[in-house]
Amino acid sequence: MASNPKHRYTLAEYLALERESEEKYEFWNGEVFTVSGGTLAHDVITGNLYFSLSNCLNGRGCRVYTSGMQIKTPAAPPYRYADGSVTCGKAEIEEFNEGDLLMNPILIFEVLSPTSEARDRGLKFTHYKSIPSFKEYLLMAQDRINVSHFLKHSEKEWTQREYTDLAETIDLYSVDCSLPMTEIYRDVELAIS
Repeated sequence: MASNPKHRYTLAEYLALERESEEKYEFWNGEVFTVSGGTLAHDVITGNLYFSLSNCLNGRGCRVYTSGMQIKTPAAPPYRYADGSVTCGKAEIEEFNEGDLLMNPILIFEVLSPTSEARDRGLKFTHYKSIPSFKEYLLMAQDRINVSHFLKHSEKEWTQREYTDLAETIDLYSVDCSLPMTEIYRDVELAIS
């Protein structure tokens, strides 16, 4: 993500920019960040996860959404973009700024990059926690075999588990799916040092 530190945006200016641009932006406390395109590994991991989750959830009343879906974040209005999200049951949508905001994701996932990792692990995760339906968060490295899995137990308690071996499988409790690490990293070329 790249920012323009010279100008502090109002929410109205940001929303006009989103409506008029082909690019996606996020608004953070007066700053506007471009949601930039990813690397080949980023795109392959995102596609792998979308495909695997879609197959697992087929016929179960759940839906996987891509990075184009805006997610309403009550703690940091108006919304954020994730690499992907999942709802089960009827998707709750709020119309806003000529688009739809998803209000009830239960699972959100992000593929980490050097420029997004601190934000995805920190402030963005904090903002996502303000979504009442949100129960599970996956953060996937694109430069090494590493997935951070966060699971909500109560309003104030989340547990974290790290997966670093391709032989492991992640149990996604919110959607009752098992996700092999080999599926996430299928066809991803990683530099070996």
